[in-house]
Amino acid sequence: MSQKSSKASAEKNAATYKILQNAKVGRYMVANRELEAGEEIVTEMPFIVGPKAFSYSLCLSCYASWPPSLYDKPLCSKCGWPVCSENCENQPQHKDYECQVFVQAKEKFNVQAVFEENENGMPQLECITPLRLLLESERNSERWNNEVKDMEAHNKIRSEKMQWQLNHVNIVLYIRNQLKLNRFSEEQIHTACGILEINAFEIRTANGCTARALYPIVALMNHSCVSNTCHSISPTDYRIRLRTTLKIPAGGELYGRYTHSLLPTMLRREQLLETKYFACACPRCSDPTELGTHMSTLKCNKCDNGIILSLDSLDPESSWKCTYCNFMTTGAAVRKVLLIIQESVNAVEIISGAEGADAIQARETVIKKYRSALHPRHAFLTTLRYSLSQMYGRVDEYLLDDLPDIVLEHKIDMCRLLLQVFDVIEPGYSRIRGMTLYELHAPLLFTAKTLWNAGVIDEAILKSKMIDASTILKEAALILCLEPPDTSEGKIGIAAKESLAELEESINNL
Repeated sequence: MSQKSSKASAEKNAATYKILQNAKVGRYMVANRELEAGEEIVTEMPFIVGPKAFSYSLCLSCYASWPPSLYDKPLCSKCGWPVCSENCENQPQHKDYECQVFVQAKEKFNVQAVFEENENGMPQLECITPLRLLLESERNSERWNNEVKDMEAHNKIRSEKMQWQLNHVNIVLYIRNQLKLNRFSEEQIHTACGILEINAFEIRTANGCTARALYPIVALMNHSCVSNTCHSISPTDYRIRLRTTLKIPAGGELYGRYTHSLLPTMLRREQLLETKYFACACPRCSDPTELGTHMSTLKCNKCDNGIILSLDSLDPESSWKCTYCNFMTTGAAVRKVLLIIQESVNAVEIISGAEGADAIQARETVIKKYRSALHPRHAFLTTLRYSLSQMYGRVDEYLLDDLPDIVLEHKIDMCRLLLQVFDVIEPGYSRIRGMTLYELHAPLLFTAKTLWNAGVIDEAILKSKMIDASTILKEAALILCLEPPDTSEGKIGIAAKESLAELEESINNL
């Protein structure tokens, strides 16, 4: 991104936010004026884009898996590193960065290593994104000095971790010795690794692959497990757009979220401590009931009516106690249970809708297995229901026109249960609420029309039910149309808007 366009973007966004600083959290963002829900706060191009840490072999331009086949192993004609095609070879993110370095250093990619088992991905590729960051720091020194160089890297804490030693071998020494770039000191390279580890965002490319990108302004936001902002990243040019999900008063702090919202508190806080190096004590984490959602709550198997809550949700070693009987257990025992269930959930969550009925049945089986141990709104059950809410009506054997009434009602119940959770932990104009509202409107319409066709309800009640569905669809369209049109959610938003117009016309014609 040019310095000129970066400066113009910053001037445009300056009216919506300002950056403050204090000794406790460092720099952070607040609303510069009252912001309405859904209002754009920042739009920003990435400082750099590159492969994620621990990546397996991939194309250095489009990040697709490499090689395309066992018989097709295309390499850059200049540097000999993996690319998909001549087009990818000539993309600036590769051609203008590491390609020139590899050519000058005469460093070739080890193709044979691609076919060797390594649980930590391809060590030789670990250098790519830190190298791009270091090279960009020289080319775009103004933006580096103004926005990037002071980003948190946590070198002191990270230096005590095993990953620091791996980075030292795979990245620091590799860049300085094999790539002959000793103009970058060991400290500079470790800091680049830390800036990326702490601040980079995962992005999805146009071909559905993942990578990481650095957005210095958006990364200034502090974390809360109930944020008041939502970001979207275009899969074509990787521009990030940050917007509000709620109305925010002038001076109100802008919060992002550094971890997945659909995790129980113990695992959420553990992940934040391991990857971002802070112990979250936000209102959601501080409340054993997770603000009444009970996303961490277990059912007691010693009595009929009890639920098991942590006595101190900010202490992972705290005891957990039943609210009805005297049963108590340890935090360690609860963590063990959570990890077992999480493994089951993760195993079925990788089954895509393309696999048809199996994707639905696998998730329903896990829900059935653990519903006697978990609160109905537990994070793990919520995760599975969210996937199911999008699969019922979309996968083979479960297409919307083919769903019997009992399955339509099941989808409605799931969506309503999801909204009970999302209204608290992802309130307002959040993407996940928009998608759930969209999934709710169709089964409501189908069941209403079935009842009317059967003579169970009259035209007045049918119209009332259609109006209820249109209200839900209208909010879904409003939220999803805030997404970039080249994202899947943005495309659904456009479709929702068109469906809403047709539905309103049908209502008017009744």
